[in-house]
Amino acid sequence: MRGPGRADSALLRVRVQPRAFKDELVGWDGATLRVRVCAAPVDGEANDALLALLARTFRLPRSAVTLVRGSHARDKLVSIQGCSLATLAARLKAGLL
Repeated sequence: MRGPGRADSALLRVRVQPRAFKDELVGWDGATLRVRVCAAPVDGEANDALLALLARTFRLPRSAVTLVRGSHARDKLVSIQGCSLATLAARLKAGLL
């Protein structure tokens, strides 16, 4: 996790496994969050599923979660607006780990 300098936003490194059995956050692999999504990596479906899952997990509107880099790769960089790094880490720890 890294912050872009604003207290109300965060950048999150994510590794996505498409075509999984269910949408879920798997856990941390170093500084990267591992995520599984059911959607196939076709026409941006897996990206949309990832962003929707992260928005639900962090209890934020879908518009607050955007893909910064990695639209055609498993390793992605996601921007989360309206959630500080401390809040993000606390929500992940409470709900995931």
